Amino acid sequence: MKVRKTILSVSIVAALGFAGQAVAQDASSASPDAKDLDTIVVKGIRGAIEQSLDTKRDDVTRVEVITSEDIGKMPDKNVADSLARVPGVNISAASANEGAFDENDRVSMRGTSPSLTQTLIDGHNIATGDWFVLNQTGTVGRSVSYSLLPSELVDKVVVRKSSEAKLVEGGAVGSVDIVTRNPLNFEKGFSIFGSVGGVYAEQPSKTDPQISVLGNWKNEDGTFGITVQAFSEERHLRRDGQELLGYEAIGANTAAGVAHPDLVGVFFPTLLGSALFEQERKRTGGMFTAQWKPADNFELEANYFRSDMKADNYNRNYMIWGSRIINGLDGTNGQVPLPGYVVRNNTLVSANFAPTPGATPSNAFGIYDQISRPGAKSSTEFFSLEGKWDVSDKLRFSAQAGTSEGHGETPVQDVAEWDVGLNSGGGWGLNGVGAANWHLGNANTGAPGIPNTDYRLDWIFGFQDIDVEDKEDWGQIDGTYFFDGGLVTSIDFGVRQARHERNLDQVTAQGPNFALPQDPFNPANWPQGFSNYPGDFANGIGGNFPRNIWYFSPESLAAFNRLANRDPVSRFYYLGAYGLEEKSTAAYGQLNFQGERWTANVGLRYVETQEDVTNYVSTSATDPAAITTSAFGPYKTVLTKNTYKDWLPSANLKLDITDDVVLRLAASRTLTRPDFSAIAGAVSLLPPAAAGGVGNGTGGNPNLAPILSTNLDATVEWYYGERALFSFGVFSMNIDNYVSLANVRRQYLTIDAQRPNGAMVDYDVTIPVNSGAKVNGFELAWEGPIGDYFGAFANYTYAEADTDDGTPMLGTSENTYNVGLWFENDRFNARVNYTYRSEFYSGLDRNSAFYQDEIDTVSASFGYKINDHMALSLDAMNLNNPKTTYYATKDRPRSVYENGRQYYLNFRFNY
Repeated sequence: MKVRKTILSVSIVAALGFAGQAVAQDASSASPDAKDLDTIVVKGIRGAIEQSLDTKRDDVTRVEVITSEDIGKMPDKNVADSLARVPGVNISAASANEGAFDENDRVSMRGTSPSLTQTLIDGHNIATGDWFVLNQTGTVGRSVSYSLLPSELVDKVVVRKSSEAKLVEGGAVGSVDIVTRNPLNFEKGFSIFGSVGGVYAEQPSKTDPQISVLGNWKNEDGTFGITVQAFSEERHLRRDGQELLGYEAIGANTAAGVAHPDLVGVFFPTLLGSALFEQERKRTGGMFTAQWKPADNFELEANYFRSDMKADNYNRNYMIWGSRIINGLDGTNGQVPLPGYVVRNNTLVSANFAPTPGATPSNAFGIYDQISRPGAKSSTEFFSLEGKWDVSDKLRFSAQAGTSEGHGETPVQDVAEWDVGLNSGGGWGLNGVGAANWHLGNANTGAPGIPNTDYRLDWIFGFQDIDVEDKEDWGQIDGTYFFDGGLVTSIDFGVRQARHERNLDQVTAQGPNFALPQDPFNPANWPQGFSNYPGDFANGIGGNFPRNIWYFSPESLAAFNRLANRDPVSRFYYLGAYGLEEKSTAAYGQLNFQGERWTANVGLRYVETQEDVTNYVSTSATDPAAITTSAFGPYKTVLTKNTYKDWLPSANLKLDITDDVVLRLAASRTLTRPDFSAIAGAVSLLPPAAAGGVGNGTGGNPNLAPILSTNLDATVEWYYGERALFSFGVFSMNIDNYVSLANVRRQYLTIDAQRPNGAMVDYDVTIPVNSGAKVNGFELAWEGPIGDYFGAFANYTYAEADTDDGTPMLGTSENTYNVGLWFENDRFNARVNYTYRSEFYSGLDRNSAFYQDEIDTVSASFGYKINDHMALSLDAMNLNNPKTTYYATKDRPRSVYENGRQYYLNFRFNY
């Protein structure tokens, strides 16, 4: 890996080198630090709660803390699940509109999208990647995928709800800092900790191994130590679902519109299908930390972390093709619904269509996508070097330099799209936001049938060679000067420089290779043999629709896709490529105050952001700058440059009203840069089913300005007993340059089954735009022991959001609450947790709104301590088998998914 060295990082190295010489001459002890978050080894539920509350109470800012119950044992198997129980925090099992899976993947705060919440590891940013193809090419970017972060990595998680000038900018509404362990903080000279076990996933009925090992060594003097951690975790996933891929209005020239003028302008489902997603995940990686403290006043630490997620998956969706039924091939020769159709709230919620026996060419009432993605994966890694030097009792310096790189890769999509239900007839009946009823008339869904009579090849599609590279290099120097006496206790100051790159520059849009002697449309070359959906497919989601569905194996699809054209030159899709380079420079100063019963700080941070965005746009072949090698038309490169300068003030006050009651007040202006893919995002298009129709798609906006939020926060905390807290807080955020979504009409050259020779087609493209928003709300939380061995917690968050353009705010759940109960004695421990989140807006998908309906989850964990060196643990996730439901309106469902339950059994040991 090549590391770009900035002037700042070179300065850091020089400063550390000078400090290394100075420590031999001055070994004075470090000054006290009221905000020291170094690891303290604690064990058990009660110890973890006590340490979390102590850290929270001592901090001058508004923080929440989750502490590991023991080394390698967080309260949950997934870090995001632990965060879900923090007041004001929301989690989601989808990063965009791909639908929820069984593992929570994104974290957000206070009724906003995950992109406005910053995730750090040990105080620095981490590059990330997504394994799912739609998130690689869609508008996802700043938020971090928690599926790459194993819980065994964590010592504690610090959630910051108010800001300080000395904190790295990037979290407009807050940040999550995942704190790892330091070698010199372990109790013994040599320690080894580990867990060996397995996970059973109920839906696929599979058991897979899970292994994690951590070893630590330090010398007798406690001046040098090394921590090495490795993990390997496999599991199978199966998601059963029903998907409705958008809605379209019935046109006046369609057969349905002519026969029934009352249907003109009424919306109908374009595609409604039985979706089966299967995946095998393998997460491997580790972390290495070396810490050297040659003197009491000097310390060096080096860290390396890497996590890889192999995520091969196979996605199938057998669908009734509403847009082809209504529009036909050219928008005028579609089908007319039989008498008895039902319209509700301008939606054709129920309609049936007669078979068309003998029609030539045969009418396709359905379409079937089979998409295998071998080699799909994501990864993240970072290397950091940190140093601390107490020059004297009054002056302290720290420095950090590092690099982080993430990738999301889909090297291959083996695809076949089949026309099914030929002349079969069909129909649907929508059931509110629940699973719909639908059928394909007399079609046999359990077997392919006769080629070109029961099914036929429609197209071979899908992006190939996708590699989204996300990279950041950074360096910073921080200092603190301590004053003698007076209200001003110290001043913090520092500078930081970072360079971030995001590139998507290898995109091949495949299609049938008509130059081969083997014709892809000849049934003799089609896959042979088939299997069927699992016998219990979608049993738990309701609705009456096809469940016994045939499919070809991933291996046969791979063989068939050798007939595809994947030429990296002629099939290069320039609209799907982009590049972004972002340079940021920051400097800050912060005064810290302390009185008899209060502490406070006031600071100012200056941030300058320079962005260079590279996109491709359609142009004329006669343009001297035209790139003419692509089959999708001539393109040219467009470079957009922008510079933004922002001042970010902050102030925090902590007042001890009594020995047990704390009042906190905070005000700040914070910044988040828009998602990389929102700024430079690739154009992704879904062509219309009929000639003359309008397609839809998504794209980026290189002129988006940084998001700025003015934040006010007030909280009262009552620590009424040991490990006990009652708190109430209010918050207000006024967000400038909030990124909303808007539709624009654009034309693109389109090559597909309906337009094999290419044609210019109109598209409604959803792009991000700057707007404004306000979020107000409150948080109520309680935590405390019940007797000697029990304890409980409960919290509730209310958030109300408004945007300047009147659209819903991304990610806002009005109501979120959590309750939990735990038990612990010398041998046994157990906890049960319940989490609820109300519905929220997830964005636009295929030119249609995409809301996630309310959802609740139940999890539990049980532990047994065999002796001081061995223990057993059982973690159960999604015990209530939640159904994840999405909708456009209450009469226009979008999807329903079921992922099943998961059980993790582990044997844990230490030495």
